[in-house]
Amino acid sequence: MSAATGAGAGAGASARSLLGLDPGSYVSHTLHASTRAYPETNCYTDILIELVHALGHEPLAMMGCALPIDFEGDQWTFFKPLDRDVELLYGIDIHEMQPYRPLPQQIEQQLAAGRTITVELDSWHLPDTAATSYRNAHVKSSIVPEAIDPERETLRYFHGTGYFELSGDDYRGVFRLGEHASEAALPPYTELVRLDARKALEGADLREASVELLRGHLARRPSTNPFRRFGEQLSAELPRLLEGDQAAYHDYAFATVRMVGSAFEAGASHVQWLLGDDAAQAAAQMSAIVAGSKALSFKLARRRAFDPEPALAELAQAWERAFGALDDVLR
Repeated sequence: MSAATGAGAGAGASARSLLGLDPGSYVSHTLHASTRAYPETNCYTDILIELVHALGHEPLAMMGCALPIDFEGDQWTFFKPLDRDVELLYGIDIHEMQPYRPLPQQIEQQLAAGRTITVELDSWHLPDTAATSYRNAHVKSSIVPEAIDPERETLRYFHGTGYFELSGDDYRGVFRLGEHASEAALPPYTELVRLDARKALEGADLREASVELLRGHLARRPSTNPFRRFGEQLSAELPRLLEGDQAAYHDYAFATVRMVGSAFEAGASHVQWLLGDDAAQAAAQMSAIVAGSKALSFKLARRRAFDPEPALAELAQAWERAFGALDDVLR
């Protein structure tokens, strides 16, 4: 993968671009379609979906990672594609890096070498979060830079459901430059993304490898039904949630019903792409989990007392049926 040397029309001499993309014409992957119940999954999985898509590969092949999601006591698993899966399927090697120099310099150098990075930045300065965090809340979120022009203070990046651009004060803000500099701020967590680890799989080879990965993910499923454990925790937490403020509800909903709903929506798309009609029953049960999670979100948002047990019992049954159907197909 060779790096382009321009970040778009009018780019400065210091501009670097990995793929030469344009935010105005970029088309996101269908996993991020606005028609989905959960157009976003989580910040890390979303950026990998769009990076893999922009590189010309099929992100659905790596989404079996969503199926072993478990209830972790107070939240559902923050699911994301395993590094070894991403390398096997697409030849992309992701590993932690040391941000020991100013980030714009490191990003520029890696893009020039045909690589990029993942980096956690403050959503306060990410304009694509205008409906939520932008200039409203300090929330860490992962992005993948695709182009940078330090002279013009412009950054183009994958984040959330697509590909975006920021500049000016937002550029200085995300990199803590000028008036935004702080000696007390810790360096962000960063990973190096090498695109030349091995040759990407295609066609039948990609599907065959994805089937084997799916078998491995199914073997990692929770040993007990996670929805039953979630039901117990939700019943205990509900009085506190009803007494709390709107921010507390949104935090809880993101870590619980939204996380599990987005996981099984991605899982349903994965098995439909991979197994076709053979996955119809499993996908239907996963879709029931998505709908049930969404309905539970609405009930929680009303901030009125209700009995969550019937809804959680249905979700628990759908979980068991989904995995039972997949076992029948893949045995």
